[in-house]
Amino acid sequence: MLRVLVVEDDTVLAGLIADGLREHGIVVDVVHDGATAVSRATDLVPDVVVLDRDLPVLHGDDVTRALIRIGCPARVLMLTAASTMESLVEGLLLGADDYLAKPFAFSELIARITALGRRASTRVPTILNRGELHLDVGRHEARRSGKMITLTRKEFAVLAELMRADGELVSAEQLLDRVWDEHADPFTTAVRTTLKTLRRKLGDPDPIVTVVGRGYRLR
Repeated sequence: MLRVLVVEDDTVLAGLIADGLREHGIVVDVVHDGATAVSRATDLVPDVVVLDRDLPVLHGDDVTRALIRIGCPARVLMLTAASTMESLVEGLLLGADDYLAKPFAFSELIARITALGRRASTRVPTILNRGELHLDVGRHEARRSGKMITLTRKEFAVLAELMRADGELVSAEQLLDRVWDEHADPFTTAVRTTLKTLRRKLGDPDPIVTVVGRGYRLR
């Protein structure tokens, strides 16, 4: 599941972008200044950072430099009100992966984010196998013993996280942080509910082990 950090000081625009991305099944976190952006990108390790160039506290150019300096693997899509070729070239030379001038069509924003997400190093490997389970992340295909299983985006993402852990424990808090976004209620039953439906679809014998008070792992 693609994770995007939106960095935009216009709170209305930031909210509109976040809502639109979530409607496309993307996990979204939002911050409104450059300094917080660097901190959150370090913590969250998003696939793509949608970065307004003219930010308070720390300018978008400095955010880009900081992300490169700390080795953040996220791809950067820079947004700006300037649309000149000079601004475009300058932004790309700073280290941005793509550049989009305001105002923009939301369909173009989605297309550019999706394209950058495919290139993000945090999204590999795209083929996961454990026992009878097989996931093709790129194609959103899940199989058990060769039989196709239809999963929702959340079910698929939870299973992917468990498979990436390769038998190690994954806590409910980790699943909530990685599959949902920062606005998820920490007391929500979403993780437990999603695991319940996922188990039902995977069938018997149940491949998911619950370690009470600690988390979940695959057999």
